[in-house]
Amino acid sequence: MRKTELTTGVLAVLALSFAVKAFIFNGPSAEEAALENIMTRTSIRSYTNEPVSDKQVEKLLRAGMAAPSAANAQPWKFIVIRDKVMLQELADSLSNARIVAGADLAIIVAGDQRKMAEGDLRDYWVDDAAAATENILLAANAMGLGAVWTGIYPRKWIEDPIRKITDMPSYLIPLSMVPIGHPAGVHKPIDKWKSENVIYK
Repeated sequence: MRKTELTTGVLAVLALSFAVKAFIFNGPSAEEAALENIMTRTSIRSYTNEPVSDKQVEKLLRAGMAAPSAANAQPWKFIVIRDKVMLQELADSLSNARIVAGADLAIIVAGDQRKMAEGDLRDYWVDDAAAATENILLAANAMGLGAVWTGIYPRKWIEDPIRKITDMPSYLIPLSMVPIGHPAGVHKPIDKWKSENVIYK
């Protein structure tokens, strides 16, 4: 083998080695990681007994508070429920949230009427709290946790028992409750892409 061919071969191997190391150590790009997290998020309704740490809960709450809001009013309040008796009471009282009894905790995302934007923007608290809820779901998925969105607002038959069980202040309006825990079993995301749902102009 000629010296130039040997040198070229060595350089090629080194280049491949550096490329592999770069992928291993740097991982996917921020874009790839973000899209992967969105596409792999799925509703998790069964959990193990492994606890969710306080640090993880704070990360979830920080993600929720990073959501956009109309006029930057940030009209949300997050109620973190870890008490097992209360979680069981909620499960017993809500037909749409029986699973909360098996979760390590639940986060209720509510609108704070004292902080809602004024005038025509007031009703956007629903959008704001919904954005915060989705951020919590995406953060949970990124952290390897399982979570599911259970709806509350505007159904009074769900809202009333939640208010009573949690002793919720009257100025709060609960929009959603998110049971959270470590997922039990394997859960495959569903590809929801449907081209017929898109209109191009």
